[in-house]
Amino acid sequence: MGRLTGAPASWAHPVATGAGHNLAATIEATARTQGWGARTAFLVDATAVSHDEVHDGAARAAAVLAGLGVGCGDVVLIVLPDGIEFVWSFLGAVRLGALAVPVNPELTTDDHLCLAQDSGAGVVVCSDELRSRFDGGPQVVTAPELLRSLALVSPHPAVPVDAGAPAYAQYTSGTTGAPKAAVHRHGDPLVYTRAFAHGAITLAPDDVVHSVSKMYFAYGLGNSLFFPLLCGARAVLLALRPRPAETAALVERHQVSVLFAVPTFYANLVRECAPAADGAFGSVRVAVSAGERLTTDLATRASRLLGCPVLDGLGSTEVGQTFASNTADTVRPGTVGRALPPYELAVCGRDATAVAPGEVGALWVRGPTVLLEYLGHPDAATTDDEGWLRTEDLASVGTDGFVQLHGRADDMEMVGGISVAPAEIEELLGGHDAVSEVAVVAVTNADGASRLRAFVVPAAPGSGDDSLADELTALARARLAPFKVPRSVAFVDGLPRTPTGKLRRFVLRSGAAGSVE
Repeated sequence: MGRLTGAPASWAHPVATGAGHNLAATIEATARTQGWGARTAFLVDATAVSHDEVHDGAARAAAVLAGLGVGCGDVVLIVLPDGIEFVWSFLGAVRLGALAVPVNPELTTDDHLCLAQDSGAGVVVCSDELRSRFDGGPQVVTAPELLRSLALVSPHPAVPVDAGAPAYAQYTSGTTGAPKAAVHRHGDPLVYTRAFAHGAITLAPDDVVHSVSKMYFAYGLGNSLFFPLLCGARAVLLALRPRPAETAALVERHQVSVLFAVPTFYANLVRECAPAADGAFGSVRVAVSAGERLTTDLATRASRLLGCPVLDGLGSTEVGQTFASNTADTVRPGTVGRALPPYELAVCGRDATAVAPGEVGALWVRGPTVLLEYLGHPDAATTDDEGWLRTEDLASVGTDGFVQLHGRADDMEMVGGISVAPAEIEELLGGHDAVSEVAVVAVTNADGASRLRAFVVPAAPGSGDDSLADELTALARARLAPFKVPRSVAFVDGLPRTPTGKLRRFVLRSGAAGSVE
C-alpha cells in the first residue's frame, strides 16, 4: 500500500491542534451545527443530494475503501469527473486519514500510470472505462462498484487526526516541468474558505455556485466541494466541460449566483454568447476569475455580459486556493486585489530583498496553507526558512496593497539580447475589439534569430486577415517601444492550454502556426 513519505507524525496548524480534527468530520459537524442537513448540497444532472446524504455516502465510501485495506496514511488516487461519486470517494478517503489524490480523468493511459506510480497509490477509484488502464498496478474500484457497495456496508467513523496532518494532494499543472502533487492538511480548507469564500465573496447558504474548473484542479476543488459544504451553499456539478451556450443555459435554469471560471472561458463566453444571452445571467451576483491573468478589457467585456463584477484573484496549487483577490466590496481593475488575511505577500528583487512599492519583482507568499511537501518528493524545495514560497509570478504592489501581475518569470522572452515581458503587449492587443485572446512569444526562425510573434484568436471565428494583422501591428508600433512590437501575427482558432486553462507557451514557441518573418 503506497504511503506518504517524508512526513512527520503530525504538524502544528493554526486552525486547531490535537486529535479529532478530521476534515471530513469537521465538514459534517458544521452542517449539523448549522442545521443544513436537509438542504441540497449538490445538484448533479436532475438529482439533488442533501448535506446529510453527502456525509452518509462519504462514511459508507470510507467503509468500502477500508475493506480494500485503505488506512491512515495510505494514498487513494481518484480518477473521476465531477459528480457525487467524486465527492464520496474524496471525503471517504479523508475520513479514513488516508491521502486523497484527485487527477484529471481525461489524461492519457501513460499519464495515469505515471501519476499512479508517482503518488504511490494503493487504491484507484475510476470509471469502468478506465479500469483496464491500471491492470497489474494498484487495486481498483470503479464508481459503479462503489455505488453498489454503499448499501452493503455500515458508515465508517472518522479517524481522529491532527488538523496539521496530510489530507489530500493535488498535482500542479506542469507548465514548466513534470507535475508534482502538493500535499495539504486537514485544516487547510477551513483557512482558505474563511479567507476567500467568506472574506472575499461572502458566500452564504442562499447561494448557488457553479465552477467551470473541475475538482481535480485546486481552484475547482475549493469552488465546488469545500466552499459549498463549509458555507451551506448549493453547487451545480457537471461531469463534462460545458460550452459557453450550455453554461448560459445552466446558469439560467439553476439561478446560479456565483460563477467560477478562468479567463479563457470568459473570453469564449463573451465571443459566443453576446448578445444572444442577454438576461441569461440575471441571477449572477459575482463572477470569479483565476488561473491566469485577466486583462482589464476582458474583465470589462465579461462584466458587461454578466451584469456583475468579475473578481480577479491569485492562488496556486501549492497554497491550496486563493490568497489574493479583489472582493465583492472592492474591485480594482487590472489587479488581483490585495492579500487575503491570514496570507502575507512580498515582492523581492534578485537579491531576495523587498523592492519599493510599484516596482516589479518576484512575488512571494506566506500563510498557514502553504504545502507540506510534494508527494513522493519530500526533498524538493518548497519554502525558505521563514515559510515564504516563491510563486514564480512577476508582480508589483502599490502603496494601497493592490497587486498587479506582470507575467510569469518563466514567460520572459529573449529577443535580440533584450528580455521582454509579453504581458504588456498582450494587454494592448487584447483590447482590440476584433481580438478574443492573444499570446505573444519569441519564435526562432531558420537562421536562428528570435522574433516576437502574436498568436491571435479573433473575436469572430475566421475573421483574422491581413488587414487585422496590419491594424494590430500598427497599434503596437504606436504604443510600444520598437523592440516590443511583434514582427508577425498568426491567427489561430485557440491557444494551447493545460486542462486547467494555463497557457502552454512552449508549444507556441515552436512556431507551429504560421511562419516567422
